[in-house]
Amino acid sequence: MTAAIGFSAKNFPISSTPPRSRARPPGRVREGTDRASSLRRTRPLRAVCWDDPVPLPRLRSLPVWQQDGLIALATWLLGFLVYATDVHRLVSAYDHAPLGVRLLELTALCGLELLRRRVPLALVLATAVLAVDVRLGPSLPVLIVYTDFLYAATLYGSRRTSRVMIGLAASSVVGVLAAVLVLSQQWRAAVLAAVAVLPFVITPVWWAANVRQQRDVAEAERANAGQLAKIAELDRRAAVAAERGRMARDLHDVIAGHLSAIAIQSEAALSLPDPKLAKAVLESVRENSVSALEEMRAMIGLLKADGGEAETTAPARLADLAKLVESARASGLEVHVESTVDERLPLPAAVDLTAYRIAQEALTNAVKHAPGGRVDVAVRCLDGVLAVEVRNDVRGPLPATGAGTGLLNMRERADAVGGELTAGPAGDGWLVRAQLPVSGL
Repeated sequence: MTAAIGFSAKNFPISSTPPRSRARPPGRVREGTDRASSLRRTRPLRAVCWDDPVPLPRLRSLPVWQQDGLIALATWLLGFLVYATDVHRLVSAYDHAPLGVRLLELTALCGLELLRRRVPLALVLATAVLAVDVRLGPSLPVLIVYTDFLYAATLYGSRRTSRVMIGLAASSVVGVLAAVLVLSQQWRAAVLAAVAVLPFVITPVWWAANVRQQRDVAEAERANAGQLAKIAELDRRAAVAAERGRMARDLHDVIAGHLSAIAIQSEAALSLPDPKLAKAVLESVRENSVSALEEMRAMIGLLKADGGEAETTAPARLADLAKLVESARASGLEVHVESTVDERLPLPAAVDLTAYRIAQEALTNAVKHAPGGRVDVAVRCLDGVLAVEVRNDVRGPLPATGAGTGLLNMRERADAVGGELTAGPAGDGWLVRAQLPVSGL
């Protein structure tokens, strides 16, 4: 332990004042501090420059005039390089033009690159420059730059111009082949001349036509996608409107019917002198209120359910018609029921629910508009058609209350299952008749 302590003390001396030789001069300390702060200040800049470089703008993202300007500059530099290396002569025997004239031709042609999208003006002017170049002796840079005008005319011109360019390109090959064959009388020379024309005429026109076709396809796909998006939005709105309409029908047929019965029965209970009769009416009021709460709970659960997690509740069926009749009788109606349909008969769920809701709405209207009257309910099934008829006596003129929502809802329900509904005066009363198709019965 002592040796270890001695070794530590020897190698790591402990002193209150550091040795004089290790102390930094004040100027060097200040210089080191300034350098550290400078590094801290430049670290974000170095991180931006090296760790996270900013991408250069793409050529297509620039304005059109900048794109054409860069193309003109690039072609001029390329042509100048070709002239500087003296490899521009295609036919040396006929090329005696000085370099200054060649550079003037190249500059004029590259200047026209700024108008390359203005078809056919740019192509006509470029063809004039090319004619001068051919007269002096064809040179490679001018031909290379001229191919871009053929490309631009095919790509940016009208559809008719594009078709004309394709025809001219094909005719030029045939024309060169025929001209050389007539002048030289040699097939080999004619074929070589036609092949030499391909990279300068056929290639740019074919390339531009292909790019144009792809662009047209992309535009058509974008337009199609836009139309599909609009159709999907219209379908979504139609689905939302249909769902809202269905909810409105359910609220009106279920809740409004029960609340109307409650209002009428409670008013009757207040005017009854016999407590026993009033109690019976209040029991019917309670039954209607409980039924309304159950129906409302079921609808709220259906709206809040996600996927198949909804609470399963037994839907209303025509077999529950007896409960409707009892509720209507408790409201003061004299209801007579005639049914030839077996309650155990398996009706389609949609038809069963529709028949029940139509009978419910018809009885509710009878309670509101013909209180204390007689109501005849008939349910028949014949030749695959389920018929529901509700006839009630109208005492006096029909009240002009309500907005006709109940009749509209009944018609919409009948139409939804392929049936039809008629409602109107019949003799001294009012008749609601629904005919609903039932397959297999």
